Amino acid sequence: MKADLRKTIVRKMKEQELIVKQQRDALLTQYLLESSTYQQARTVAVYLSLPHEFDTGLFIRQAQADGKRVLVPKTYPQGRMTFVDYNPNDLELTVFGIWEPRSERAVEKSHIDLIHVPGVAFNKKGYRIGYGGGYYDRYLADFKGMTVSTIYPYQLVDFQPDNYDIPVQEVLICE
Repeated sequence: MKADLRKTIVRKMKEQELIVKQQRDALLTQYLLESSTYQQARTVAVYLSLPHEFDTGLFIRQAQADGKRVLVPKTYPQGRMTFVDYNPNDLELTVFGIWEPRSERAVEKSHIDLIHVPGVAFNKKGYRIGYGGGYYDRYLADFKGMTVSTIYPYQLVDFQPDNYDIPVQEVLICE
């Protein structure tokens, strides 16, 4: 069920017209920047997006311009993940085709105010289906800060979460 749903939504993401995607990304970035969770955060963690995902580039640049500390994920075997300071000159391409920092200097969870969480599908309660690695669910299990996701309309679907799934606190959606 989750695998089929993941495949269907990823296909829709990849088939989205570029101009529509760019308009939605601009709107979602605006929603995110205007959110109280972002406004109050000093340190934000955000993923480095794949071409078919919400483009996090504009958000990252604006967060830096706003004086926020920006962190990005670093993954390890067995589904372990940390966040390190973002440095565009210290990135490498992983076997999954995702840019990650070379740095191993993890920032303590307690120092992160807001995590912008990626995902493929979300339900109305904020539960998400990711890419199947479980990295974010493991990381968020004992995270005390705020979480937010930005999604396209077709990413909002009805599904039953698993008992280990961790919901995102705020889901911003563009119509």
